[in-house]
Amino acid sequence: MGCGKPTNPIGPIHTAGCVCDVVRAILDIQNQAVREECQPCTANCFLEPLGGIVSPARSHADTRVFMLITKDGTPFKAFFNSPTADPCICTSVFFRVEDMFDECCATLRVLEPLCSFDSSESTVDLLSRDGCCVNMKKICKVDDWNSTESCITVDLSCFCAVQCIADVDLGICD
Repeated sequence: MGCGKPTNPIGPIHTAGCVCDVVRAILDIQNQAVREECQPCTANCFLEPLGGIVSPARSHADTRVFMLITKDGTPFKAFFNSPTADPCICTSVFFRVEDMFDECCATLRVLEPLCSFDSSESTVDLLSRDGCCVNMKKICKVDDWNSTESCITVDLSCFCAVQCIADVDLGICD
């Protein structure tokens, strides 16, 4: 049984689920980012205005960082290319929505995962030693992100969950 829910009962069956709705809402919130006092922090992906998923609440944010969870419960990963990252580290599970089209497809910007330790930021290698799987303990070390030029197009109906992580200012709108 798939994760999507059938839509358009008359005619061809298409699947669209709550992941599509959440990512569409994130895009709308990013597009309407306002520069005013934010409400208390929660982890709700529908929280407005942009800037509310941080502690303390941030008044300047242009990105809601999120992860997509696959049908088997693992984080979806994608490759990125960044001039600041170690060339051997090129995988991330963190995204920014750039656009949505055709009901449930989206263009996502892959975000470089960073860890601030002793005031120096370094890219976090999220993969296990053998390189096959995402190391969940390493995800917990990520506390910042860089924008990359790497984008992917995904069918959001292929995912079962979306988890919003933080609202950050990546300088996308500058």
